[in-house]
Amino acid sequence: MTTILAVIDPVINPLQSAGPIMVWLIVFGFVYAECAFVVGMFLPGDSLLIAAGVVLAQHGRELDAWALSAFTVMVAVAGNRTGYAIGGTTGTRLLARKNGRVLNRRNLRRAEVFFTHWGFWAVVVARWLPFVRTIAPMLAGSAGMNRRRFYLASVVGAVAWVPLLVLLGFYGAGLLDQQPWLKPVAAGLAACVLAAGTGYGLWRYRQEMSRPVEEPALVPALQD
Repeated sequence: MTTILAVIDPVINPLQSAGPIMVWLIVFGFVYAECAFVVGMFLPGDSLLIAAGVVLAQHGRELDAWALSAFTVMVAVAGNRTGYAIGGTTGTRLLARKNGRVLNRRNLRRAEVFFTHWGFWAVVVARWLPFVRTIAPMLAGSAGMNRRRFYLASVVGAVAWVPLLVLLGFYGAGLLDQQPWLKPVAAGLAACVLAAGTGYGLWRYRQEMSRPVEEPALVPALQD
């Protein structure tokens, strides 16, 4: 047990000293980027929300967990509005790269078919699909989806996504109270997963964006 705590101690100490405020800032930044920009599809958004709940449980900040959930919903909606505006301006030409492993014509076409078929519900369900979550707002803007319908779908999706994962992390970590040593271990593992996922995601993003852009594919107009 002592060995495990010694290994994760370098991770736990910064978390404890940073405190909940830093958790808020990190969550806001990641969620906004994931909902607004291409780089967001390579960031570990789901893992981050769960990890944030775990870290807040480490500090015993239940009210913060609920407040963070509420404010992050607003950040996610704001991010989607930005993505919608980008899609309306640039279309989909940033989303397909020649020989890209993630940003390629095949994945883009899949997302387009999913979006065109499901419309309103595609934006809602996209919150749970890491790749589609980022590009759905851009597809909506590119396809000219009615703004009110898009914003409503964005709000519904964010409300169903953010609080569930943050509170899952918080109350899930709270179940470990009978084994106090497990809570710092869970926080340390969450931080390690987040750091590794972010590092890999940024590396993958650079690899994808270094490839030339394919000719843009036209997105069929969405029927409201």
